[in-house]
Formats: sequence, structure tokens, C-alpha cells
Amino acid sequence: MSHVLAVAYHSVTPTWQNPLAIDPRTFELQLNKLAERGYVGVTLTKAATETSEHPRVAITFDDAFASVARAAVPILRNLGWPATVFAPTRAVETGGPMSWLGESAGTPASELQPMTWAELSDLSALGWEIGSHSRTHVLLSGLSDEELEAEVAGSRSDVIDHIGTCTSFSYPWGVVSPRAMEAVEAAGYIAASGLAGRFLRHNPLAVPRFAIASTDSDLRFRLKTSNTFGLMRTTPLWDLLRRMRHQPASTQT
Repeated sequence: MSHVLAVAYHSVTPTWQNPLAIDPRTFELQLNKLAERGYVGVTLTKAATETSEHPRVAITFDDAFASVARAAVPILRNLGWPATVFAPTRAVETGGPMSWLGESAGTPASELQPMTWAELSDLSALGWEIGSHSRTHVLLSGLSDEELEAEVAGSRSDVIDHIGTCTSFSYPWGVVSPRAMEAVEAAGYIAASGLAGRFLRHNPLAVPRFAIASTDSDLRFRLKTSNTFGLMRTTPLWDLLRRMRHQPASTQT
């Protein structure tokens, strides 16, 4: 099976100075570099469940920022690539702004607006995948069984009601747990993805993604999208690296 890469973006805008917000010129440059390396864009569900002779990349967007419809679509269309948008369905229904991100001083509310169901439907018509990011972007591990079902199965029903299909899920805050995976499988999803921690290989309900931030240098982007780095994430070495990264610096004597 060829290498499958999955990367997570959030907002694509030149006007919001935030790690979640990638300038469209940087976004286009990064995607063109992936294309030069032979990657072909696919949806997350296809990346998780289908095989190919060619390296594939799933470009995904958490939170369904409205800026993605404005700025990312033309860039992906030029490459002929689809993408996957994970929608927090309650925010889409109410129109935002997305409160869990925190409205820091100086951040226009327009930067925190989600797409509408009509915009998501338009993307679906272009061949994009519309998945769920739960209803309220809550951390799933602290929920009761009933609340967990509402966030996971309920959000899938929301997407199906407006889009017609929903096969993929993005774990809120990137956190994957066995209990959350069980709920995702029971709800009928066939692919799901997280951002945090070490991942087992070839589990379609726990596809690892690297989040791309505006603070990532070109070198860091190349590392995050390298096959070697991705494979390392499926080994105990990844746990060791994470512990070293978060370990307090020792006192010099």
C-alpha cells in the first residue's frame, strides 16, 4: 500500500494573525510542494479505506471556517484535488462565531464564522467530503453515554440531513480514546481522525493527522509531511519524543 498522508488545516485567510490561520499564498505553496512530490489529493474516507499505487494526501479542514470556502477552494480546484471539511454542526446551524476558540482582543468576529449548510452543500457538489466534528466541539472523554451519543451520532445525523451523507469524523481537540472510537463506530462512521498522541497503523477510525500552523517553517512543514515522520508516529519512539518535549528543563549546576 502506498503512503497516505493526512494534514489538518483550519482557517485560510491573510487577515487573521493566529496559528490556526494560514495565509492563502502559503497554503498554495505547501500544496504545490506536495504535488511536486507526487501526491494526489483524496478525501479522508478514501485515504483511510482505499489503496492506490500512488502517494495520496487528505487535505482536511477542522471547524468549517467560512474563510475556507473563499480562499482554499480556488487553490484546490487548480490542483484538481478534493478536500474534507469537518463541521461542528451546532455552530453551522447557529452561524457562530465559534466560541470555543476564544474571541481574543482584536479578532474580528468574521474570522470565527463557520460556513453555512448551503456553502457546505456547494463543496459537496464539487466532490469535497463533509464530515462531522461533533455538535459542540466538546472534549468527548468527559461526557456521559447519552451526551457522547448526541455529539457523535447526533452530529452525523445533522450532516446527513443537510448533505445527504457523512462517513468521517474528526475527534474534537484531536483527542482519540477507545471509548470515543467505539461511539464513532457505533454511529456508522467508516473513517475518523485525530491529532494527538501515538497511533496504531492502518486503523481507519484513528487516522493520524499533523496540524499545519502559520508558525510552521518550511523545514517543519517538510518534517510533518515526511513519510519517515509519519511512520515514527506509530512506534514507541513517538511517546519518548513527546515526553522529552514536555519535560521541564533541568536546573544547571
